[in-house]
Amino acid sequence: MSLNQKTFRPKKSATSGTKGAQLRKHIDATLGSGNLREAVKLPPGEDLNEWLAVNLLFGTLTEFCTPENCSTMTAGPKWADGVQIKKPIEVSAPKYVEYLMDWIETQLDDESIFPQRLGAAFPPNFREVVETIFKRLFRVYAHIYHSHFQKIVSLKEEAHLNTCFKHFILFTHEFILIDKKELAPLQELIESIIAPY
Repeated sequence: MSLNQKTFRPKKSATSGTKGAQLRKHIDATLGSGNLREAVKLPPGEDLNEWLAVNLLFGTLTEFCTPENCSTMTAGPKWADGVQIKKPIEVSAPKYVEYLMDWIETQLDDESIFPQRLGAAFPPNFREVVETIFKRLFRVYAHIYHSHFQKIVSLKEEAHLNTCFKHFILFTHEFILIDKKELAPLQELIESIIAPY
């Protein structure tokens, strides 16, 4: 079993009256409040591990974003990492996410790219690597919004998705990490996020 399969296990639906259902209710109440600090805090008296498990959005997607339902990654080009897969290949959306998460983990673990020692120099191409990471993560958001948003709404998880995406966009916008043309698939939504700021 790969690391991604362990990390992105399908979310179990929370039965009414259970701890998971109570935590879901807390998420629903705080995510739309506009106060991100409150939305992420561990509710008083709750188990930290339960809280961490409930907050994994991608686990929800694995129930319906399958190789059968999403046989092609709809938001972005074919996959290539330049090392293990040099020639771009067409993959399903879940496979794209798996490759992406593995690739990001490899980048983060590479001390020549992300130095661990305080004061160590970052490589000259550091910003380029970070931009590529964010650009590829954006493609996952674009896929979710284009292919699965109605399902997210039916699960009442759109506030969670929108809050995560808002943070992602404000951060990438602040540091100009994604070229504007890459953002075109969700440009209208992005403009509505950035406009108030």
